[in-house]
Amino acid sequence: MNEQPTLSQRADALEEKMSRELDYIVIKSRLYSMAEGDMSPPPNAAALMAANPNARVLMGDDPRLPPMPEKPTLMDFFKYRFGPAAHLLQSARHAVKGGLSEKMVLACLLHDISTIGFIRGDHGYWGAQLVEPYVDEEVTWAIRAHQVLRFYPDPSVGYEYPQSYIKTFGADYQPDPYVEEDYQRMRNHKWYMSGRMITVHDIYSFDPNVHVELEEFTDIIGRNFRQPKEGLGFDNSPVAHMWRAMIRPAKYL
Repeated sequence: MNEQPTLSQRADALEEKMSRELDYIVIKSRLYSMAEGDMSPPPNAAALMAANPNARVLMGDDPRLPPMPEKPTLMDFFKYRFGPAAHLLQSARHAVKGGLSEKMVLACLLHDISTIGFIRGDHGYWGAQLVEPYVDEEVTWAIRAHQVLRFYPDPSVGYEYPQSYIKTFGADYQPDPYVEEDYQRMRNHKWYMSGRMITVHDIYSFDPNVHVELEEFTDIIGRNFRQPKEGLGFDNSPVAHMWRAMIRPAKYL
């Protein structure tokens, strides 16, 4: 009986086929491969180029993705790089209706940007780092804290452990020790309630029938997000490289 190719072998075959058909070669990042459970060596770029002498590894914009403006703004990332953002838009609108301050509405709008545009695991920590140079310190803290606080109920604001987590993670799931340690620190922090408000407005924002336009938040973004004149990714900030990684996620080096 013929053995079926593994997922990794099929992916390599697809990449090789793409390299033959296109004039560029895409080599996925190690993080992507490990997320597929693939610990094998990465495709050999030299071998792929030998099979197609006209091809080169991808070092510029990826023609498979929507082109980004020369000086991309936060709204450009929502439009051209972030995945479906309905949940974030609903969360921000819910925060507006709940009477939250503008900066906390922005926090609700941004709290999951790592999930929909960058890295899923520990997304609150990553998301906070992404926006730290551009927002109020409280916004950064709240985005980071929501990653932790969502696992812990708070009856004082009517927040219960989400039933969806029981279904998704299992009834016996316990947060990692570092999460518990962060919770103990965060629960007594002066901005605790800011992080908690993200979790409150988070759980009510998964209605597939509610449509919210990004443009509803144009003014709030303009007043509360310090958009660099050079464009996100090109302002020499400590996180510029992270924004560039979203602009060109398949760049070889």
